[in-house]
Amino acid sequence: MIKLLPLILLCLAIFLVVAVFALVARYLRLWVQSYASSAGIGLFDLVAMSFKKVNPTVIVRSKIMAVQAGLGDSSGVTRQALEAHYLAGGRVPLVVQALIAAKKAKITELDFKLAAAIDLAGRDVREAVQTSVYPKVIDCPGRNSGRESLDAVAKNGIQLKVKARVTVRTNLNQLIGGATEETIIARVGEGIVSAIGSAERHSDVLENPDVISKTVLARRLDSNTAFEIVSIDIADIDVGANIGARLQADQAEADTRVARANAEGRRAMAVAREQEMIASIEESRAGLVEAEAEVPKAVAESLTSGQLGIFDYYQLRNLQADTDMRRTIATGTLPTAAAGT
Repeated sequence: MIKLLPLILLCLAIFLVVAVFALVARYLRLWVQSYASSAGIGLFDLVAMSFKKVNPTVIVRSKIMAVQAGLGDSSGVTRQALEAHYLAGGRVPLVVQALIAAKKAKITELDFKLAAAIDLAGRDVREAVQTSVYPKVIDCPGRNSGRESLDAVAKNGIQLKVKARVTVRTNLNQLIGGATEETIIARVGEGIVSAIGSAERHSDVLENPDVISKTVLARRLDSNTAFEIVSIDIADIDVGANIGARLQADQAEADTRVARANAEGRRAMAVAREQEMIASIEESRAGLVEAEAEVPKAVAESLTSGQLGIFDYYQLRNLQADTDMRRTIATGTLPTAAAGT
């Protein structure tokens, strides 16, 4: 057992040497790169990154890019800031590349804190910087909206079909929490429809399409959005249908239907009134017949009571017969009493 102890110690020593050599070989290359580029990241810092669950390769390369581009610790791009952003789930190389592009483009409002916040918010900070340098063109209406043009109607009732192109650039200060492209498209579309709707004639818009652009730009539609509108260009204007004439025709048809309904109501009321009058006439005739039926009774009672003599009765009959004859000669029809006898 005593003879095996030196062999065991030798094996442990060899293992420690190999482990130290592997550890040094792993970080030596990164340390040499950092030292050669004046990144300021020491060997112990690289070892500490492994214990922090930070990828030292990403940090070293990002720090080297920043230093070579002139972004030192004074710009906020420190080793600690890079490690913190990495641990927060950020994309460190993307942020550094965006800062370098902003520095080359002389965009002074973008610093490391703002770039890191934009990255953690889920926005592509490098694309935002590129859009700030090279403005982006947005079609209105959008390509995914399913519509080919914006339809608006002037005051004279003529429809215009408009296609517009909106040139925007990123507003870095409002990129976090600012509205996206869909809001810009919706606002510009609303502004174009409003501008055309306020025109007296569609020919005025066709003669001066820039009136739409000036009117829409004056409304500051890019407020509270992640973009700044550079220009609004009218790409195409087509004349559509005469919506005003169509609406007037529809209104006239509706008015005609209402008039017909009212006339039909009045006709029905007249028919009902006529039927009421006919019923009233029949009722009056019934009363007359009832009254005539009382006359023979009255005559009989007069004869019985002696108030009317027999000669008076015959004289009354002769007078009635003479009256019926005159009525027959005048009208050409038999009287009711004669027709019944």
